[in-house]
Amino acid sequence: MFLSETKWLLRKRGINPNRFLGQNFLVDSSFFHKMENYAKLSKDDVVLDVGAGFGFLTRYLSGRCKRVIAVEKDPRIVGVLRTQLKNLTNVTIISGDVLNASFSDFDKVVSIPPYYLSSSLLVWLFNRNFECSVLILQKEFGDRLVAPIGTENYGWLTVFAYFNAEITLLDPVPRSAFFPQPTVNSVIVLLKPRKESQFELRDSSIFKQMVRSLFAQRNKKVVNALIPFLKNTLHRSSEETEQIAQVIPFLDQRVRTLPPENFGVLANAIIN
Repeated sequence: MFLSETKWLLRKRGINPNRFLGQNFLVDSSFFHKMENYAKLSKDDVVLDVGAGFGFLTRYLSGRCKRVIAVEKDPRIVGVLRTQLKNLTNVTIISGDVLNASFSDFDKVVSIPPYYLSSSLLVWLFNRNFECSVLILQKEFGDRLVAPIGTENYGWLTVFAYFNAEITLLDPVPRSAFFPQPTVNSVIVLLKPRKESQFELRDSSIFKQMVRSLFAQRNKKVVNALIPFLKNTLHRSSEETEQIAQVIPFLDQRVRTLPPENFGVLANAIIN
């Protein structure tokens, strides 16, 4: 347990955890071993740790893989992190936002990212090459990744996740495992990039934009939700939009009821 050490470091450096940056530090070290096992770490792996905090997980990982890339955004925390890990020669500390930072390739991700970063981080990861990712995420967010079609949690993120990766929700992580304690529970999530696409896309950029746009109107019929996207994003004329709206598939179904594959069919259809 790292509770007393976390409190001491915060007090010593005069740091008040910033809830807007999702600064809830995992102090129950029993989850480190679980994350290592799920990632199947070896001495050949280069591991990315996003939101490294005070480096407790980073230090653990450094003894079990070839190298760790530890990214931390808060400059106050980075100062502590550098001091804490100064004797570890196989740790590279990156100060800044992982979404904009520049660093070398990695094989795996083992991390406890701040909650606010979850969506952006996964979209970022979906555009990277890696073997697997083991993350501790908010339970509600994890549920969205694997939500059944038509449920309240089913949304654009579910569709993106299905297209890009195999996702498994594993061990629950209680609020008591963190300091300060968050208001929600968490879960360990295993993410493995798909080796083959679940469906073919003619333009992945249009697919992504369309899915986000349609789920902003999730309860509408597909045809009604799609028209603003065709006009405002694809800049189709009223005449072109009307022609497309007459022939697109699934036009009378509700957005929330479409399986992920059907969004692919729909995206391909509007490109014709």
